[in-house]
Amino acid sequence: MIDEFAKDNLHGRLRRDREALLWKLDGLSEYDARRPLTATGTNLLGLVKHVATVEARYFGEVFDRPSPEALPQWQDSDGSDLWATEDETREQIIGFYRRTWEHSDATINDLPLDAPGHVPWWPEPYRNTNLFAIMVHVLGESVRHAGHADILRESLDGRTGLRPEHEKQIDEEARAAHRAKIEQAARSAAPIKARSSQAT
Repeated sequence: MIDEFAKDNLHGRLRRDREALLWKLDGLSEYDARRPLTATGTNLLGLVKHVATVEARYFGEVFDRPSPEALPQWQDSDGSDLWATEDETREQIIGFYRRTWEHSDATINDLPLDAPGHVPWWPEPYRNTNLFAIMVHVLGESVRHAGHADILRESLDGRTGLRPEHEKQIDEEARAAHRAKIEQAARSAAPIKARSSQAT
């Protein structure tokens, strides 16, 4: 009973965060969906491509249920899953992610939480694992990158939120006032910190 509850709960959270990540592409131009928004090149469409690849590997080859999608060997990973080339369309990458969901969901539905898996790219003694540990791991990856996507999208056009039905209209004046309050607190704290450091 507790295993089914745990599996359903983890699976539900994974589904929620998949949709949240995809929603961050909603309404963006091709350029904005793809362009690097950090010093290391992090971009929204690349996050989707990366998380799709993560799911395809962990719920595929780890359980000897290889993804039907063409994936490079994990040993050959070169970071190309973190951005979209000019030849890859947004529809292709989203389609890859959605097909990966179907394959991942079949693995999750077909196997018990204690089903053994093997992750050859993890160090020993952690390579031998089970479905529960992989679900937690993939959920962690998905949540982390959905959070990255939140920040990137906000930096582009100010849109925030987890799901479209919870999105609020942007109040620029209220946001500016809130940000100014936080900025003032930070500036006021800086001299206090400096004084306390000098006193010790």
